[in-house]
This record gives sequence, C-alpha cells and structure tokens, in this order.
Amino acid sequence: MASEKRVVFRSGWLPWALLAPQVIVILVFFFWPAAQALLQSFQQSDAFGISTEWVGLQNFENLLKDDTYLASFQTTAVFSVLVAGLGIGISLVLAVFADRVVKATLIYRTLLIWPYAVAPAVAGVLWLFMLAPSIGVVSYALRGLGIEWNSLLNSTHAMTLIVLASVWKQISYNFLFFLAGLQSIPKSLIEAAAIDGAHPWRRFWTIQFPLLSPTTFFLFVINVVYAFFDTFAIVDAATQGGPGKDTAILVYKVYYDGFKALDLGGSAAQSVVLMVIVIALTVVQFRFVEKKVQY
Repeated sequence: MASEKRVVFRSGWLPWALLAPQVIVILVFFFWPAAQALLQSFQQSDAFGISTEWVGLQNFENLLKDDTYLASFQTTAVFSVLVAGLGIGISLVLAVFADRVVKATLIYRTLLIWPYAVAPAVAGVLWLFMLAPSIGVVSYALRGLGIEWNSLLNSTHAMTLIVLASVWKQISYNFLFFLAGLQSIPKSLIEAAAIDGAHPWRRFWTIQFPLLSPTTFFLFVINVVYAFFDTFAIVDAATQGGPGKDTAILVYKVYYDGFKALDLGGSAAQSVVLMVIVIALTVVQFRFVEKKVQY
C-alpha cells in the first residue's frame, strides 16, 4: 500500500503567510461589513450619517409592520424558486445534448458558455431592450401572437422579464458543471445499459442523473444564493422593483431603502434578516437535502 504524501513546511510561519491574503480578504470584505450591518441595525442615523441614536430592536419591529417588506418575501420566494429551478433544469438539458454532440463540439460549448461573461447589469438591459413594449424584438413577435407584452405595467410580465434575464445569465455556469459531471461518468456504464436494452431516457434517469447528484446539490445551493444576492443588478437595470413594488426582491429593497429612501437603520436590519435567511437555507440544504445525494 502506497504511503500517503504530505506537504511538510520547514518553517512554522509559512503556512500562515500563505493563508494571510485570503483571510484578510474574508475579514475585510465579509466579516467587517457584516459586523457593521449588525451594529447599524440597532441604530437610527440621519441621511448623512452624522447623528446616530441607539434604538434597539425598533428597526426590526418596523419591518414587521411594513406591508411592502412582508410582500417582498413572497416576491423573493417565487423569484428564487423560478430562477433556481429553471436555471438548473435548462442547464442540465443543454449539457445532456452537448455531451452527445459529435461534430462542432467546441462551437456549441463555446456559444453556451458565452453568457457567463456578460455582466448582470448588461444582461438586464439586454433583455429589457428585447422585451421593451415599443421597440423590443421579442415583444413585437409576441404581439403577432396576440400577446400585448408590457413589463412596465404588468406585474407578471415584469417578473417574467427578470426571471428570464437571471436564468439566462446563470445557465452557462450551471452548464459547465453539468457537462463536466457527465463527461466524468464512465462510458462503459452507459454502453452496458444500452446493451441490456435500456432506452436513452432510462439510461439517463437510472445511471447518469444519480451520479450527477453531488453536482446538482452543489448547483442548487449556488443558485439559491445567486437568486438572493447576485440578481440585484438585473432587477435594478430591468425593472427597478416595478411596476409598483411587485419585483422588489429582498436584496433590492435593502438597496432602495438604504440609498434612495435613506433609511440606513432599516436597510441594515433588512440586510441582517436577509443574511440570516440565506444562512438558514444553506444549513437546511446541507442538513436534509444532502442526505439524498449519492457520492
């Protein structure tokens, strides 16, 4: 039995020196802002941050009395389920088809990866132009089908717009992992099942999909976090939370109340609640969903 290889550092300070840059980044850009947000959630400041008053849990109590904030929970839940579900499902289908392509494989895969290089704000503007009521190419085609598309006035249309933009932006990321997972599955397993008479759908459902469960679980966690945090720029560029507040997801409301309404304490309280929700969802996923993952 081969002995396990270990890296041995001659000096005791070198491992800490190598870890220091990453630790500093985490402390400065995560723990310090989180601590500041937690502190500010118990305070009330003026618009310029000059005077500060300790108010305890009043900011959190005000959130429970705010109907628009409570409504944003439902908006965020619907948005997150659609983004995570559609993003993972479409990416998996594309990866399965791309894995079977024989000719021009590099071209197909490159085209499917390109959207990931697009900034979220650009993705929001792109879909906003395509679905603009007056000049949009897609909205013009929908009018030909008898559908009067107007994301400026129709809440369902506005939600569809940001979901499409968010899913399109994340498809490439999911696609890369699914494709890598499919290519890591031994071809001998697929060929043996084919010889036994299993049709393509059965081979996928009984062999490939169970072996992709670790990848699917990882992408599920990533997509939920993405829907909660990384879609802010898309919402801001495409709908700005409108019409009304019907597409104001939690992360956008944190920005709006803090930077436009200038309610710094309330915005900080919202960010703390959002952080707790995402951490709780992640813990639940690892605690319960991971049990069904086949490693």
